[in-house]
Amino acid sequence: MARYDRYMLSQLLVLFGFFALVLVALFWINRAVILFDQLIGDGQSALVFLEFTALKLPGLIGTVLPIAAFAGAVYVTNRMSTESEMTVMQATGSSPWRLARPVVLYGLCVALMLSALAHFLIPMAERQFDEREAEVAGNVTAGLLKEGQFLHPTDNVTFYTRLIDADGVLHDVFLSDRRNPKLGAIYTASEAYLVRNGEGTTLIMVDGLAQRLERPDLRLSTAKFQDFSFDISSLIVRERAENLIVPNLTTPVLLGDWEEIAARTGDTPGVIAEELHSRFAQALFCLVAALVGFSVLLIGGYSRFGVWREVVIAFGLLITLDGLRGSLLKSVRTDASLWWTIYLPSLLGFGVVLAALWIAAHPGFLARLKVTRGAA
Repeated sequence: MARYDRYMLSQLLVLFGFFALVLVALFWINRAVILFDQLIGDGQSALVFLEFTALKLPGLIGTVLPIAAFAGAVYVTNRMSTESEMTVMQATGSSPWRLARPVVLYGLCVALMLSALAHFLIPMAERQFDEREAEVAGNVTAGLLKEGQFLHPTDNVTFYTRLIDADGVLHDVFLSDRRNPKLGAIYTASEAYLVRNGEGTTLIMVDGLAQRLERPDLRLSTAKFQDFSFDISSLIVRERAENLIVPNLTTPVLLGDWEEIAARTGDTPGVIAEELHSRFAQALFCLVAALVGFSVLLIGGYSRFGVWREVVIAFGLLITLDGLRGSLLKSVRTDASLWWTIYLPSLLGFGVVLAALWIAAHPGFLARLKVTRGAA
């Protein structure tokens, strides 16, 4: 690798790491605030919050990598153009095609990073997240440990406790069970304890009153008790342990029999095709983003005021290509045979790059075009 390639590649990777870190931090803070409010509000610990945010981090990184690749290429190209480094390289006989070589290597590095995330880490993390989310949703203890609120862990069940001590003792407990249409029951107790019993959970109430209303006779019976145990495991309908959906499957699994995958997940072959090919298209788009940022700025040449006009044009092109990529996903979900359209935005991006590099290699082309328009 030539010295110029090593120099520019190192600059690109350093700036890519900086922009990726900043973008991940911004996106993570935005999502973490919402997740923190949901989990802590549901009575979960800080460790559960950290686990959930860690499982969401691979998907977040995969989202920002193309943006960071584009930002790094634009920043380095703009700086080298402003400081005349690019001009010196062109004056020594280096063509735009030659100057683009380290950018291609840079884009391939980012594409490999995103490939590892998209094909393996993100699906595995999402599947683990769904499993842990189902466990937390089915955790009766966490769902009931909220003091001062009337809670409804399931239909026709209401639970309330005034105060929860540090040792887990519940004070002034109220439990209304109206699941049986012919018999309604209300339990009140001065103290209560939640006890794990294998896979189940039992509520032990102390010094309380049980009231039962029989319908349709409206016969009310009451009974005081010193201690009473109530199995509350059935209050929460637990989700299936296996939550098999297409985005949670790794790429080697998606390369198998689509009919079998569709039968197991309930999704159509179009959804499977869209998920599989979009992972490859995402990695390819990282290379396109880096080259678009470099090639469009290269047209601007040297200027004391920078190449901000070209930056805006490059950013607009990137947004257009990404928007086109998103719009094509719907057609693939409908018809799996249209999977090849997912790669069209990347191919168009390569066309833009080739055109921009050709114009940069023929600087007189734009001047002749301007003269022709002026004469017309």
